[in-house]
Amino acid sequence: MSPPSAKSRSDRSDWRRAAPAARPLRALRDLELRGRLDAALAAGDGLAGAHCIHELCMRATLGIDIDAALERLWKRASSSIPDWLPMTHIDWLPTAYEIASRFRARAKGRSNIYLVLLDYRDRSDGPYGVYVGMSDYTPAQRFDQHKAGIRAAGSVLKRGLEVLTGPTLHLQRIARPEAARIEEELAGALSDAGLLVQGGH
Repeated sequence: MSPPSAKSRSDRSDWRRAAPAARPLRALRDLELRGRLDAALAAGDGLAGAHCIHELCMRATLGIDIDAALERLWKRASSSIPDWLPMTHIDWLPTAYEIASRFRARAKGRSNIYLVLLDYRDRSDGPYGVYVGMSDYTPAQRFDQHKAGIRAAGSVLKRGLEVLTGPTLHLQRIARPEAARIEEELAGALSDAGLLVQGGH
């Protein structure tokens, strides 16, 4: 039997480099997806495991504890997990992806749209909300600034848990006027979908 060609090896690995919004594992059946997740956990492969967990989240798959899967992945492969995988299971994450995908910028620039997961577990309208912002800093840098009290929004300073990178990966390095428009419209669309939204102005 001849060894796999370079092209076939590349084809198999292409899904690993895909953006989470592309859902490269969408075609897998649940059983196959869980098997691939188990293999990723056994190998300590954070990127493969992230795609598996992401797809399970997007499907709202019943019978799997996403929080437990996330905990196992962070214990086994923390150094190789991409920053777009949240550390927390959020039931409205598929909605955030779907809504954010409707927005496109027509011009490149220096501004970035970002989302921050907010902790409202102490309130009846929780458990989680989202802050929508824009900045010329990267989302991670801007989140650190919020938490350090630098031009901070009170909601992020007090309740910010983590940046939700995945839904807005396509809204990075865009023109400032575009970012200002999208920030406001995205916040409105998320709020209209029933999410608890801060920012967006």
